Amino acid sequence: MAKQLNVFIENKPGRLKAVTEVLAGNKINIDAFTIQDRGDFGLIKLIVKDPKKAYLVLADKGYACAVKDIMVISPKDKIGNLSRLSEVLLKNNINIIDSYGFVIESEKKGICYLELNTDDLKKAKRILDKEGFKVLE
Repeated sequence: MAKQLNVFIENKPGRLKAVTEVLAGNKINIDAFTIQDRGDFGLIKLIVKDPKKAYLVLADKGYACAVKDIMVISPKDKIGNLSRLSEVLLKNNINIIDSYGFVIESEKKGICYLELNTDDLKKAKRILDKEGFKVLE
């Protein structure tokens, strides 16, 4: 399974810079990210090449963080594919807790990050493979 690093930070100017500076200083590249507002605090979700190392260097600097198992799929950029994905998961009683994604226009493919219940990850992988969705590590 793919890993996502969650970093909890105060919601104020400069906090993103501080986190990314620590990662860059330790030669950890960020492949994808999303930031969520939680009032006085925020949540940065990061996809990095070495999530364990990223966790350790950030925790060492005092950041509250956690590594989570997630699912990453790469569907073709095609009208209705997100609807089809959600239908497959619904039919199999698998809930999407959180998700974010984008399309790589030049390659006409999407990248979709899915946070599911831990117990559903293996089941979802098996089902999505069977339904023709490319599951990435």
